[in-house]
Amino acid sequence: MALTALSALAAAAVFTAPAAATSYHNSISVQPYAHITPEGTITLSGTYVCADPSPAGAVQLMAVVVQDSVRLGANADEEPVCDGAVHEWQSHAKLAWTPDLHAGDADVEARLQRVNRAGGIMPKSVDTLAEDVHGAEVVDHR
Repeated sequence: MALTALSALAAAAVFTAPAAATSYHNSISVQPYAHITPEGTITLSGTYVCADPSPAGAVQLMAVVVQDSVRLGANADEEPVCDGAVHEWQSHAKLAWTPDLHAGDADVEARLQRVNRAGGIMPKSVDTLAEDVHGAEVVDHR
């Protein structure tokens, strides 16, 4: 009897998938080019799909360009919309503190993240919902 109950419990645990694993799909992409404007701002862009099931946290989109020993990140210009549709995004960051970014090869990263707050301004945790990381070309228009 105890073995049967234990077997049934184990089967329920193995064959029950979390709702988020099958019901929600998030994705993000970043273009293989980053552009430096004549004013000294770098722009990254791409697309995302956010179908975040949880109202427990705010969703943000973070973009990063890495070149040589320089790493520059910025949030997207607009807050992500989590409606399951494909949306375009852009991120701009000034090169004032990172003037060593230049034309040439680099790596780009884009992350769709949920920031969970426990109260106050400090986040309790940050969960990555989707990520895209790959090589890119920095185009300098200065």
